[in-house]
Amino acid sequence: MGEMDLYRLFGKRLMDLILGLCAIVLLCPLLALIAALVRILLGKPVLFRQQRPGLHGRPFTLLKFRTMRDSRDSQGALLPDAERLTPFGGFLRRLSLDELPELFNILNGEMSLVGPRPLLLEYRARYTPKQARRQDILPGITGWAQVNGRNALTWPRKFELDVWYVDNHGFWLDLKILGLTAIEVIRRKGIAAEGHATMPEFTGCRD
Repeated sequence: MGEMDLYRLFGKRLMDLILGLCAIVLLCPLLALIAALVRILLGKPVLFRQQRPGLHGRPFTLLKFRTMRDSRDSQGALLPDAERLTPFGGFLRRLSLDELPELFNILNGEMSLVGPRPLLLEYRARYTPKQARRQDILPGITGWAQVNGRNALTWPRKFELDVWYVDNHGFWLDLKILGLTAIEVIRRKGIAAEGHATMPEFTGCRD
């Protein structure tokens, strides 16, 4: 068994647990401060919870800090994300601070530090067989697509990078992605596609 195989079987999970737990301990005051500000500025709930597809497409509950108001039109339908996103929520997104509760998803074994970002459940039926391979490993807080353009990428390019990571992930690549993620957070590029709060809806595309 090679070094990469050992890392994929045991080392990746161990790194997730060690770094994830250390991050929660170190960031505990920041987590508490953000939670308090969200409660004051947006009200309850503080956390945004949503079912997302995890390993092999199995649903899990993703945790994030809430960044949007629950604003609806006269018919009771939610307004577009861009209209519900608050200035404080935009600030959290620009610094990726809204993602911090996902550290608890990591401790639960539902996510990894590095992996393809978990998308919406309804997207699963729109994947091609090749695109569906992004679900062959745990989803991540950050990933190869996130350090190569993030939400400024087209959907085909994002899937291409995700599948490449599935085939090539290893210890040194994960360290590289974590380092590049820190740089991308500082640069604050690719946070959203033009004209969208994050990305346009994925309606299906060829590989």
